[in-house]
Amino acid sequence: MNNMDMIKEKATEAQEATMNNIDKLKEKATVAQEAARKIFLAGLGAYGKSFEEAKDRLETLSSDSNKIFAELVKKGESLESEGKSKLLEAKDKVAAKAAINKRIDALRSTLGLDDSEEELKIEELNAKIDALTKAVAKLAK
Repeated sequence: MNNMDMIKEKATEAQEATMNNIDKLKEKATVAQEAARKIFLAGLGAYGKSFEEAKDRLETLSSDSNKIFAELVKKGESLESEGKSKLLEAKDKVAAKAAINKRIDALRSTLGLDDSEEELKIEELNAKIDALTKAVAKLAK
């Protein structure tokens, strides 16, 4: 083997070693690319999952707030109905009391026990007492 053959052999070995190194680098680049892709997909998946959870929580919150609102409306209607009922009861009691007072006043008037007649009688009696007092005072002089 001459020098030329040795150089060719060394060149071939170097070329094969370079090709092996290139293949290894390509393999490592593919692994790195796949790792980078998986990292990207994991980030994308995390974003998607957080979006879905936020969406679910929002729907739950919306649903809960609608339920609470419906319950409050129902409670308000119940209180309104109860309030109207109590108001009508009070109104009926007041009307009944007014009717009773009217009958009592009519009965007093019929029996002569009317407050205004009593006041007139008292005034008449006071006037008579005053007249008698003056008469007694004249006689005493």
